[in-house]
Amino acid sequence: MAGCCDARGCDRVFGPRFAHHAAERYRKRGLDRPSRHLVDWLVAQGLDGASVLEIGGGVGEIQLELLRRGAARTMNLELVTAYDEEADALAAEAGTQDRMTRRLGDIAIDADVAEPHDFVVLHRVVCCYPDVERLVAAAADHALRGVILTHPPRNIASLAGLAIGNLAARVTGREYRAYAHPPEVMRAVLREHGLEPVPLRRGPIWQVLAATRIPAPPAPPAPPGTAGPPNPTEGRRAGGFVS
Repeated sequence: MAGCCDARGCDRVFGPRFAHHAAERYRKRGLDRPSRHLVDWLVAQGLDGASVLEIGGGVGEIQLELLRRGAARTMNLELVTAYDEEADALAAEAGTQDRMTRRLGDIAIDADVAEPHDFVVLHRVVCCYPDVERLVAAAADHALRGVILTHPPRNIASLAGLAIGNLAARVTGREYRAYAHPPEVMRAVLREHGLEPVPLRRGPIWQVLAATRIPAPPAPPAPPGTAGPPNPTEGRRAGGFVS
């Protein structure tokens, strides 16, 4: 894994023990329900031969499922290295090491850390990032066909829970903070970057938002009297060219 970034305290929250539990849970139970919603939507878009960039993909369980369902290759971007050992083990078990790439980097700060992919996935990621507009804009700019993300609901219960968690983090000296960003802000950013967002699921803990690339409008017809492109048969007549 190459690259550098500011982990913003994520390295103290998402460490090797967290990664090990995530990998074991996937081995025993497969994907959880929100993750299955993401995979099902991507498959419905036409996944055969597609490339997928996952921002904050952890041990890579969603990517493994997408590769099984027809994706050609995946790339994972992380702010921390704690997931790498478990992710490599899962990829080896699935025989997909040569189709999966992992990099360390913050795509909102360094757009060159990853090239554009057909789809971009952000599962349980926007809640960990302070500048959601910049992150979602970067994701949209790297998506050739679509973006799908999950976020916590923005209601009294979630805001209160996050406030308590952030207060505890502050008291214990941890840098990490969690956020319930306004969904309308994320939808607006996606539209500004050429995608049409559609809420897919409004769960009590995680909500799913998908967006597909808006096709470019066709070129307007030439005004009347405007010369069109040269006619390759112009100047010909039966028997050959005009001399």
